[in-house]
Amino acid sequence: MRRADRLFQIVQILRHRRLTTAAQLAERLQVSSRTIYRDIQDLCLSGIPIEGEAGVGYLLRQEVSVPPLMFTEAELEAIQVGIRMVQTWGGKALGQAAAQALIKVEAVLPERLREMQSLMFSPDFYLDEAEFQFLDPLRVAARERRYCRINYKDAKDAVTERRLRPLAIYFWRGTWTLLGWCELRDDFRSFRADRILALIEEDQRFARSPGKELEDFIARMDEASREYEKARAAAPCEPDGRVTET
Repeated sequence: MRRADRLFQIVQILRHRRLTTAAQLAERLQVSSRTIYRDIQDLCLSGIPIEGEAGVGYLLRQEVSVPPLMFTEAELEAIQVGIRMVQTWGGKALGQAAAQALIKVEAVLPERLREMQSLMFSPDFYLDEAEFQFLDPLRVAARERRYCRINYKDAKDAVTERRLRPLAIYFWRGTWTLLGWCELRDDFRSFRADRILALIEEDQRFARSPGKELEDFIARMDEASREYEKARAAAPCEPDGRVTET
């Protein structure tokens, strides 16, 4: 990473976090703490309002306006591919926002990069828009922490009504999936968006509840992944690396 990019990243990190130590910055940016101390000193000398001290942490005293970075060709292609995927698969609201974002990004690019087109794209051939009809309201419900009720058809075509705390929506293996705390099962459950038959958004908000939050689900999955890797490492393997089932 170029030093200019690293200085920019330091400012961005301090903008979005309250108090950050040099060790945390060093780990994030893969440099030494001594390098971070020098960078912080140089940023302060250039007028960036950073306060704090070594061993305690740093933060920005006020909002800072940072000039936009120019993109490399690889970075531009990554942005284009990501935006095109959101346009195709992100639902109506995010799709429109992605299109506007691409216009803004391309408006500040040099002509050579602006005219460059990625050969990676996300076609919408034979796309059934009904698959995405609940994405926007589910995303809003999760962001605003509002209860919702769904009629859901599982893989065996059984239909149930669920009252949920919607926590997140993720795109996995070509399908949008809602993660929520299901009151019927009293546990985390995942629901494919294309199997949701009906959605009712409630006005009632749900408060934070230990054990029922997104970070709790992630911690559970991390633990399950570690246990799986331990079991896999302990299992006998074939010469080609395949696990032998016993």
